[in-house]
Amino acid sequence: MNLVLVEPEIPPNTGNVARTCVMTGTKLHLVEPLGFSLSESEVRRSGLDYWKYLDLEVHPDFASFRRAYPRARLLCFTTGGERYYHRVTYRPDDFLVFGSETRGLAPEILGQADIVLRIPMVDQIPRSLNLGNSAALVLYEALRQQNFPGMS
Repeated sequence: MNLVLVEPEIPPNTGNVARTCVMTGTKLHLVEPLGFSLSESEVRRSGLDYWKYLDLEVHPDFASFRRAYPRARLLCFTTGGERYYHRVTYRPDDFLVFGSETRGLAPEILGQADIVLRIPMVDQIPRSLNLGNSAALVLYEALRQQNFPGMS
């Protein structure tokens, strides 16, 4: 599996997603600009001792990511998604794409999606789930459907 964070802004959210990726054998793609530094000193200061185990690829922008993976099946997540995240059959080589914490995914990115999905939430509150929580619950559903490959 591949998990993509487009322009993440909050370091602890990306740290949580990175840890989830390490513990599930999932590759993490970060699309710049980032709202924080990935320098070795910053990662060490954040206590991210698992970072050395992370399969990480950083892309300067979304167009560069697409050039690197032109045939990728993109499953994009937004509050306006067409269907619920658990009503799709995930594939081992899927790319699960999440936007920044404050802006989500831009329309031009959503326009490139193979499938646009959503996580059900109550309508009365004008907020969304935390990025780390959203990425984890979607990733675990995708891995569950595949019988948790490489995990015990």
